[in-house]
Amino acid sequence: MQTFNKMKNVAVIGAGTMGNGIAHVFAQFGYNVNLIDVSEAALERAIGTIAKNLDRQVAKGSLTEEQKAQTLQNLKTFSNMAEGVKDVELVVEAATENVDLKLKIFKDLDAFTAPEVILATNTSSISITKIAAVTNRPDKVIGMHFMNPVPVMKLVEIIRGYSTSDEVTALIMETSRSLSKVPVEVNDYPGFVANRILMPMINEAIYTLFEGVAGVEEIDTVMKLGMAHPMGPLQLADFIGLDVCLAILEVLHDGFGNPKYAPCPLLVNMVMAGKKGVKSGEGFYSWTHGTKDLVVAANFKK
Repeated sequence: MQTFNKMKNVAVIGAGTMGNGIAHVFAQFGYNVNLIDVSEAALERAIGTIAKNLDRQVAKGSLTEEQKAQTLQNLKTFSNMAEGVKDVELVVEAATENVDLKLKIFKDLDAFTAPEVILATNTSSISITKIAAVTNRPDKVIGMHFMNPVPVMKLVEIIRGYSTSDEVTALIMETSRSLSKVPVEVNDYPGFVANRILMPMINEAIYTLFEGVAGVEEIDTVMKLGMAHPMGPLQLADFIGLDVCLAILEVLHDGFGNPKYAPCPLLVNMVMAGKKGVKSGEGFYSWTHGTKDLVVAANFKK
């Protein structure tokens, strides 16, 4: 097992919102990062997004131009996984929240990487133990659940699978601290901590809307002004992605077998209709230019 001060080479699987954010943070803090995605276009977009986010940091004075240049220099892109994971000490998977896809990726990673390489997943709800079971190194499989937006949010949930070793857990906790994050160790049960608490709250907000208790803006205003939440639950659901919220609630419902986790029918219908929030341009709100131009959807229906 490598020691902490020798872990300098990291691969990140997936160039979407979470993947490019994770790659950004590792590169900013001096790691050599291989960002991997099957889509060359997604990789180009990811590097463009990282550059824009670095520009924002420079404008705010939290980063220098030299540090921005070094961060970008620390990044390489690959469309071939086998090539991208060569000679790394850690792989962080941040692909779509789909269990079959993640199991396939981890089977491939187990074959493509040296036996001592740690395999981490950014899953927000899928069992680490289940993912680890398709590898020959379950003691070296762990969850690193970053929060969105990754460059800004401090928390990382570190999830131990049934077989994850103490040594690997300690190493990943320290690695997270090296990124100026605050790691919190949790055990592998459906939804972990963050989503086990957050998703039922979002689901209850959707039920409150579904049952006609109050409107979208009213529900969000109550939670923002009454509970000091920085963002209302319906706006937050749009930001997370309604399809992602649905998938996590289904994991909770299946994992615990408790009807209190059953997704609201309104959420199910909206996802089926393609209303997924910011990513699709419409959810509980209409999103015309990303997250800045927020307008309540006039045609909202049950």
